Amino acid sequence: MITLSASAHAFILPRNPKLPLFPSPSLLVQSLPSSTLSLFFPRCRRRSQRFGHRNGGSRSAHVTASLGGLEGAQPVVEAASVLAAIILVHEAGHFLAATLQGIRVSKFAVGFGPVLARFVAGGVEYSLRAFPLGGFVGFPDDDPDSDIPSDDADLLKNRPVLDRLIVVSAGVVANVVFAYLIVFAQVLTVGLPVQEALPGLLVPEVRTGSAAARDGLLAGDIILEVNGETAPSLTELVEYIKMSAGKKVAIKVVRQGAKAVELSVTPDESADGAGRIGVQLSPNFKLSKVRAKNLAEATMFASREFVGLASTVLDGLKQTFLNFSQTASKVSGPVAIIAVGAEVARSSSDGLFQFAAVINLNLAVINLLPLPALDGGSLALILLEAARGGRKIPREVEQRIMSSGILFVVMLGLFLIVRDTLNLDFIKEML
Repeated sequence: MITLSASAHAFILPRNPKLPLFPSPSLLVQSLPSSTLSLFFPRCRRRSQRFGHRNGGSRSAHVTASLGGLEGAQPVVEAASVLAAIILVHEAGHFLAATLQGIRVSKFAVGFGPVLARFVAGGVEYSLRAFPLGGFVGFPDDDPDSDIPSDDADLLKNRPVLDRLIVVSAGVVANVVFAYLIVFAQVLTVGLPVQEALPGLLVPEVRTGSAAARDGLLAGDIILEVNGETAPSLTELVEYIKMSAGKKVAIKVVRQGAKAVELSVTPDESADGAGRIGVQLSPNFKLSKVRAKNLAEATMFASREFVGLASTVLDGLKQTFLNFSQTASKVSGPVAIIAVGAEVARSSSDGLFQFAAVINLNLAVINLLPLPALDGGSLALILLEAARGGRKIPREVEQRIMSSGILFVVMLGLFLIVRDTLNLDFIKEML
C-alpha cells in the first residue's frame, strides 16, 4: 500500500467482495518525522529547525504543507517508477509465497483503476492498471465464477495456518529484503552520503522581513559565536532566542567562507512572548560520499545504513502514534509521495536510492499493523485462529471486519489524495 501505508483496497475493489486479496500498502505513508528530506537523509538533515516560521512554511517542511514536486515530467516518472517497482516487489512476495507452495492464485495486478494491459498465463490473470499506486494478488477461494471445488486442498483458505502465515507475511519480507538490496546497490555504485561535522551552525534560509533579515543575517552565514561565546548547540540556541525577545543578541558569523561579520540581532516577540528571528538553522557539516571497495565492506556499510534507516522509520511511526494530534497532518498519500520523490530526483538522482529504501521500509512496517485491510490485519486473524486451536473464525465475521477496514482505507485514501493534490504548488496557483 503507499500508504505508503494504507491498502490498495481503498481504490481497487474486487467485483466479488468475498474474493481474498492481498493489497500492497501504497496509498498512505507514515508521517515523515522532522522535515521530509530528513527522512531520506537522516544523518544529514535530521536536526534542521526553524525560527519564526509557521510549520510547513518551506520546502524542508512537511510534504503536506507545500508540494511543488510534480513540476517536470522526468522526475515525476522516475518517482512513480520507483513506487511501482516497490508495489511490484510487495505483490510478488505474496504471489511467489503462494505459488511455490502450490496454492491457487487467480489474479496479479499492479496499479488500480482501468486496465491498461492484461494477459492470462497458467490460469492467472496478470494486469497493469492506470494508476501505479497500489496492487493486489487475488485468490479464487470464494469466487462464484470459479469452477474449483470449495474443499480443494490447494485453496488458500484450506491450507494450514503456517502456509497462510507465510503467504500473508511474504509481501513485508519482500520489501525489507528489497530495501536492503537497494542500500547495498547504493554502496557499490554511487556511495553513501557521509556527514563531517564542522564548527558553528548553518543558516540555510532567512525569512524576508524577519528580525534576522532586518539586522543583516544572510542565508549561507555560519554562526560561530553568540554574545562572545562559542555557538551553542542548535537546541540551546533555540531556547536562548526564545528567552531573548526584545533584547540585543551579539552574533558572530562567517560569510562566504572567509569573511567574519559581527551582528547585533534583536529577536521579535511572538504572541506567546517567545523571541523569534525568522531563520532556519541546521548543523554545519560537509557532505561527502563513501563507496565500498569490496563486497565485505559493502555488506558492512549497507547493514549499518539499513539499520539506521529502519530506526528512523520506526521512530517516525512511534512519534506518529504517541503524538497523533500533532502529527496527523503529516500522514501523506501517493500524490505527496510522488511529489517528494520527484523533488529528490531533481536534487540528485542518487537520492532515489534512499527514497526507495525508506518507502520500502515504510510500507513493510505499516503493513504489519494489525488493522483490517492490511497484511497485519490478516495475520492477526490467522493467529487468532491458531490460538483457538485451529477453529476458523466464522466467514461472516471475518468479512465484516475486513469490510470495515476497506471502507476506512477508501475514505482515508480519497481524503489524502484530494488534500495532497490541492497542496501542489501549481494547483494553488490555479485556484
